[in-house]
Amino acid sequence: MQKLLETFLIGLSTGSIYALMSIALVLVWRSTRVVNFAQAGQAMLSTYIGFEIATRTEIFWLGLLFAIAAGALLGAGVDYFFMRVLFKHAVSGPAAVVAPVIATLGLLGLVRSIVGLVWGGEFKSIKAPASTDGFTIGETTIPFSPLNLLIIVTVFVILIALAIIFQRTNLGLSLRASAYAPEIAQLAGIRTARTRTIGWAIAGGVGGVAGMLNTASNFLSPYSLDLLLVFGFIAAVIGGLESMVGSVVGALILGIALTFILNYVGTSLVFIELRRYVFGLYRWIRSSHRGATC
Repeated sequence: MQKLLETFLIGLSTGSIYALMSIALVLVWRSTRVVNFAQAGQAMLSTYIGFEIATRTEIFWLGLLFAIAAGALLGAGVDYFFMRVLFKHAVSGPAAVVAPVIATLGLLGLVRSIVGLVWGGEFKSIKAPASTDGFTIGETTIPFSPLNLLIIVTVFVILIALAIIFQRTNLGLSLRASAYAPEIAQLAGIRTARTRTIGWAIAGGVGGVAGMLNTASNFLSPYSLDLLLVFGFIAAVIGGLESMVGSVVGALILGIALTFILNYVGTSLVFIELRRYVFGLYRWIRSSHRGATC
């Protein structure tokens, strides 16, 4: 029973980080209908900037703020200088579907090259803002640490802030209108292009948080956020790619499922079991929809 609870808590911490990357992908998808594979590169670059600040000042939270700012600026810049130009030239046909995917993958490679030239390819680490030693209950030490708890709390504070922005502010209303009905939003006086750029900026900032929190418990390298992108994308697909709430739920389920597989099945079978889990969930969703329509 104790191991079961420990596994669940660690999975919740892992899934919380996946949720941030998943939300970043959903925000971009909803605004431009693009799966931003460059999100890992954007998050990585902003994390390296946060790493430099945190290392020089020895203040993790200051580094986190700089990572958020850098991620937001980078996200806005990618949309303004890159995606807008692309959409002007790839308006319809197969190019409109394929070009954004190729472009974001190319941008990911470009960012990796820049990071490799500036910081090199060796592993780097950030001093964690909380202890990584497990909590001690009586004479038993559990693998769930204050850092894991801090990650969960930080992520849920950010999720609540995003929910308030999207549900209670004019900016959130503009973002939702631009995502679901851009033509009507334009007729209502909303500058959809600028609103989309703000959406990309928010996604970039969220990606910066995901990168910093992931690095606090692991390491940083030009490829260290690749799995975070993969699992964030899977969580977004599980959630439907349209719903932030669905993406968060999908990320938490995925994080807990992966942790249970690691602890009870084995590391060598993670991706095999993950594939079976995703396909099983997909078949269950399809059968549920069929049952509902009968």
